[in-house]
Amino acid sequence: MSNQSHSQNISSPTEKNPQQTLSKPHWPLYLILVMTFAIGVVSYQFLTLSQSLTAGLLFICIAFWATSLVPAYWPALGLFAFATATQLAPTQVIFAGFQSSTFWLLFSGMVFGAAINHTGINSRATRLLMLILGNSYQGTIIKIALFAMGLAFLIPSGVSRIVLIIPIIASLADHFGYDQDSNGRKGMLLTAAFGTFLPAFSILPANAPNMLLSGMTEALYNAPFSYGEYLLLHFPILGLGKLIMTVGVILWLFPDKAPSQAIQATIEKSAMTKIEIRLLIVLCACFAFWFTDSLHHISAGWVGLIAALVCLWPSLGLMAKNSIDKDIQYGTLLFAAGIIGLSAIIAYSGLGTILVNYLTEVIPFTQNSALLNLSLLTFISTCVAVVTNLAGVPAIMTPMAEHLADITGLSNNAVLMTQVLAFSNVLLPYQAPPLITAIALGNLSISAVTKVCLATFALTSLILLPLNFLWWHILGMF
Repeated sequence: MSNQSHSQNISSPTEKNPQQTLSKPHWPLYLILVMTFAIGVVSYQFLTLSQSLTAGLLFICIAFWATSLVPAYWPALGLFAFATATQLAPTQVIFAGFQSSTFWLLFSGMVFGAAINHTGINSRATRLLMLILGNSYQGTIIKIALFAMGLAFLIPSGVSRIVLIIPIIASLADHFGYDQDSNGRKGMLLTAAFGTFLPAFSILPANAPNMLLSGMTEALYNAPFSYGEYLLLHFPILGLGKLIMTVGVILWLFPDKAPSQAIQATIEKSAMTKIEIRLLIVLCACFAFWFTDSLHHISAGWVGLIAALVCLWPSLGLMAKNSIDKDIQYGTLLFAAGIIGLSAIIAYSGLGTILVNYLTEVIPFTQNSALLNLSLLTFISTCVAVVTNLAGVPAIMTPMAEHLADITGLSNNAVLMTQVLAFSNVLLPYQAPPLITAIALGNLSISAVTKVCLATFALTSLILLPLNFLWWHILGMF
């Protein structure tokens, strides 16, 4: 897949016909503006001017991010401009996102994705997949799921993985003889999308909400997450368990016969090029430092940034000359910095404490019931994710963590980790940009993706969450 096609694929989910854009109704925008003004005026009756402005800023940013009325970077830039002009917080608080290792981890993930495409490693992966998948439909689904989850360890960006894997699996579905409306094609594409997305919430740098939670925790509490500890806490249940569950759901919802055409793939016997070997060395070194961060205590973001700098070194040939301009999604980076900055502003204003105090009056927390408290915290975060989107959970809940820990008797870390249980349990596709991207790139129906979301949400709530609480208890989390 060429760099040009890669860029086109990235932009395709958001590209619209100009006439459609002009005819799009404006009333949702007006409604958000009116509600923002009303929230600011009403809250000023009970809060300080700074807190009421922060409340309005919080609402309009989350509303824009949830509805996608404007590109995600626009509210972030608006946040920076408004907060700076009104002096809602010191500049180091407003721009805390750019100082976070999470921001640079996301940047390095984009660089890795561009390098993988430029060097041709993605094409080699396609040929390898054609060799190992076999002729069984069930076996194909299982192997795609494992491959998709494996990508989450290699590429720390959900959207980047979707952009890489969906075209590969689509071409394989064509090769296997599955037509556009067949269950086989839907099953293969859904497995690729959900397999590289859902289990990745258990891998620290693999999805945006994980990194936003990590970055805000570092910015607010000076307590960066350990890659290894995070993996141990979540991967056995939310990683492997959810992958097994997802495969079962897809095979149940989208059964099909074995591929009608036997695989006769001609695998090139050519040796790896020097450029491919160079990139693999850089990536392997980076992964080694990520896996051993508990030993050297260097944040994953700074390790990723160093590896990205090596990839960007001109004479190594790992990137195209204009990759820094063409292949880096700066809108996504600004969105991440905006979310982290918004969280820092909320914490600075004291609004988070006020919101927590209200929640504690409504939610029946009990000091001596850790399991009930964990369940209630997960429920609250899940409601936030449904009302806003997955990234809204860390933005709203992280500033409250310290006080929630006090009133529940749980550790601050346990309170923070309940967010992972919530934003890893996707109810509807609109909550997750990677799923929206998969719908666009794979020409998937929203109904098919929604069926998988609803089924995995129900099974996770009934089976995996209780198992996860049991796993946490075994680890001494509570």
